This record gives sequence, structure tokens and C-alpha cells, in this order.
Amino acid sequence: MMLITGVVAASILIVAVLPIVWNMVGTFSTASHDTDTRMRTDFKIVTTYAKYIASPPSPAGTNVTVWMKNIGTAKIGIADLKSADVYVGKNTDFGRASWSSVPVLRGNLQWWYTLSDLNVNSYWDPGETLQVDTFCISAIGSAQPIYFQFTLPSSVSRSLEFTSV
Repeated sequence: MMLITGVVAASILIVAVLPIVWNMVGTFSTASHDTDTRMRTDFKIVTTYAKYIASPPSPAGTNVTVWMKNIGTAKIGIADLKSADVYVGKNTDFGRASWSSVPVLRGNLQWWYTLSDLNVNSYWDPGETLQVDTFCISAIGSAQPIYFQFTLPSSVSRSLEFTSV
């Protein structure tokens, strides 16, 4: 009788505990992968440029250009670049820019990018440069501080305050 009770108790314990252990393994594996991706993803803002444009045919506004270098070990895909968040504007009044597939100087707060893809594989590889251009209809005058932030979908981000020319 004791042997049967022991076997039944062991079976109940295995049936109850095993699914929880497998669920925890999956959770830890996913968290570990996400952390590894974030740790290998790194980029640096190299230089910036902002200029007020007042002449037709474009509407008046400020064109902000930022060059960034991938200094991590991970490749960043085109889909991740298009899903990135770009915040730009006066350091006291900025907003989220909308991604545009073509460089246009029309609507307020638009951004687009040019990838210096050295090996033409459609990834932002380590060592390659990404140029991000934004256009703000709001006038950011000469010698005014500008805030810029670039955030990838993995939440890795870099921000900078600089002065327009």
C-alpha cells in the first residue's frame, strides 16, 4: 500500500511541477535572448547639422541631419530602422517625427534615413554609418538648442542636444 501511495504521490508531483518548470525555462530563455540583443546593439551619434530653410518651393522649416555609427556587434535590420522612434525639435518643444519612405520637405516632423551600406546586405552592420534627416516646419532659429533622440524597437536609444547654425 505504501509503495502505491508513493508512486501516486510522485506522479502527482511530476504532473504538477513539470509544466511550471518548462514554462520558467521558456521565460528565462526569452529574457536572456532579449538582454543579449540589447547588450550587442550599440550606436553612437557622430555629428549633427541643422539649418533653417526659408526659400520656396519647400515650406519654411528646419532640416536636421544626424550621422550615427553602429559600434555594437549586432546587425540592425531595415525593418527595425523603419520602426525606430525619432524625437526632434527645440529643446523645450519637441515631438515624435513620422517615418517617410522618400525625402520630402512637406509635412511637419518627418524623418528619413540614408544607410551607408558598405556590403549591400540591407542591414546596418557594425562600422557602417546611418544618416537620419528630419524636417520640422516649426522654425528653429540660428544658434538655438535642438533636441534629437533616436530609439530602436529594442529600446536602445541615444539622444543629444546641439545648436543650430
